[in-house]
Amino acid sequence: MVNTLFLPEIREMLAFEQEGELREFCVALNPGRTAEFMEGLDDHEVWRVLQYAEADRRAEIFSYFDESRQLAMLANEPAAETAILIEEIPEDDRVDLIQGLPSEAVDGILKLLPASERRNIERLRSFAEGTAGALMTTEVAKLAERLTVAEAFDELAKQASDLETIYYLYVVDDNNLLRGIVSTRQLVSSLKNKSITLGQMMETDVVVALAGEDQESVAEKVERFNLLAIPVIDSGRQMLGIITHDDVIDVVREELTEDAQRIAAVAPLEGDFLQIGLMSLSYKRGLWLTILFFAALLTAFALRHYEAELAVHGWLVWFIPLIISSGGNSGSQSATLVITAMTGGEVKLTDLPKVLSREVCVSLLLGGFLSLIGFMVAIFVAPTALAATVIPITLVSVIVCGCLCGVTLPITFKRLGLDPALMSNPFVAGIVDILGIVIYINVARMVLG
Repeated sequence: MVNTLFLPEIREMLAFEQEGELREFCVALNPGRTAEFMEGLDDHEVWRVLQYAEADRRAEIFSYFDESRQLAMLANEPAAETAILIEEIPEDDRVDLIQGLPSEAVDGILKLLPASERRNIERLRSFAEGTAGALMTTEVAKLAERLTVAEAFDELAKQASDLETIYYLYVVDDNNLLRGIVSTRQLVSSLKNKSITLGQMMETDVVVALAGEDQESVAEKVERFNLLAIPVIDSGRQMLGIITHDDVIDVVREELTEDAQRIAAVAPLEGDFLQIGLMSLSYKRGLWLTILFFAALLTAFALRHYEAELAVHGWLVWFIPLIISSGGNSGSQSATLVITAMTGGEVKLTDLPKVLSREVCVSLLLGGFLSLIGFMVAIFVAPTALAATVIPITLVSVIVCGCLCGVTLPITFKRLGLDPALMSNPFVAGIVDILGIVIYINVARMVLG
């Protein structure tokens, strides 16, 4: 919801070019609140207001706007002004923005940046999307291991204005090889003994990410070891940069969104739901719907195959939706639980026997409960009490089958090196639907002769 509280005043200040008031507006509030109060302005008005803020403050406020709006402003405003802003944005964020701009806009901006910044941007752009190298920032505190605590504080003071974070200080040798890590807390705690060197106090067992490592793997490391940042190195252990926890949160959110979309049998959307084109959205949904449609046809063919039995015992038809939904729903529950457990690292490939044994127990409990209800209904519909037992026997069988399929298929996909979320709820339900029909009719054959 757009906050319109200050919109008339902001527009009036812009109309009369009230420089003092606009500068005060840019610094008086938290940057996030300042951006919130400008949401109702058009892009050009927002850009004009930002020009009254200092460069670093301008970048802070700018970071709180949606990415689509940021890209629109960078693409349409003068290159000289956008270059100044780009220079103040953290390295990892500005590379992401530049990747989304038209090539002509990128060329215009890069020409106006200092050579060192331009080289850094080009180097970060060279890493493949979705890797640690593409996610990192090179704004990192690197100190020599020979420095004492006192010297380290002096050096840190010189670097501080150019650093994104100083949670950790990375100790490197003269060849920029990562030697160890010292937390800022350790450094402050060592003030009583200022002559101790970083090499003496550093931790050498450092959790690192390789530049080409998948971002999901990096996120798992940060979560497992409870890190605020993780260093990125190359194959020769050269220190390249760091990935901070805020970028990891973005990765986790992105991966969870993709998994949720795959579980719903939708190809992952590239961009915001309301921004993606209708044709693209239709394709990403229609592709899997078409596959599921043909899978559903198999259910129809299965029913046609057992047409004779259903014609003789017409009351069986009434329970087909019950049988299919019970199996499909139980399978979908199991698939969702095991996929989310694998995503969170709770279930590994070697846990399949344990998972299967647990699902057998749970499915028997669920099947027994639901079959009791099904039998109580069927006894009033079936011609005899013996005939009514078809329903509870089928329900137990179908629910056990659905639960086992729901846990086995995602784990099998993971073992094959595929995303387990691809074996989504609709796919599991489709498979269990066919099995449910086959089980139902064969149980009826055995009981009814």
